[in-house]
Amino acid sequence: MKIIAINGSPRGMEGNTGRLLEEVIAGAREAGAEIEVVNLAQEKIRPCLACDNCHRTGTCLLKDSFEEVKEKLLACDGFILASPNYIFSVTAQMKAFMDRCCGMIHCMSLEGKYAALVESSGSGEDEEVLDAMERFVNMLGALSVGGVGSPAAGARTFPDEENLFARARELGRELCASVREKKGSPEQQAFLHAFRERMQRLVSYMGEEWPYERAQWGKK
Repeated sequence: MKIIAINGSPRGMEGNTGRLLEEVIAGAREAGAEIEVVNLAQEKIRPCLACDNCHRTGTCLLKDSFEEVKEKLLACDGFILASPNYIFSVTAQMKAFMDRCCGMIHCMSLEGKYAALVESSGSGEDEEVLDAMERFVNMLGALSVGGVGSPAAGARTFPDEENLFARARELGRELCASVREKKGSPEQQAFLHAFRERMQRLVSYMGEEWPYERAQWGKK
């Protein structure tokens, strides 16, 4: 089982988000997963230019790391998204990556995959960021198995670490169990159904302007 962890922290694995992500990874490894970490701060992923080439051809024109990371996501069994809370949202690194996934969103390219979410903050509002990442996961067609987030108590330390890290490791194990057992989620499935219809309408409306995406939906 291959799990890709995409870390949006500017500090990579050296920050608070990286520390909490380590525990989720530990749980996934205990459950038998092979883990690859992609630190977005160490990759070159430029902002989307809204050129529409991904919709027309399936490939981004920008020559950077995005296509490589995209292929890792398409090939994995499950994935983890991790980001610090920056002004009640994800970091610029993570947001740039999300924006570049617009073609994958239009095609819901990660249907059948599962994801877990990791977040850290300076003073709270953790659920707001976890919810935003879960919505992104669902827009890609995947199911979220949940998330773990917490304010920090200093450099790579958290309040009630024993309990927090236990929940993080359990999240990693649950990600692997969901992949193996193909677990469902009625609430998320309802969102996926409605969003699927929305994307089909959008791509159909664009017609020959977006031939790649039209062909992708024709194969589903």
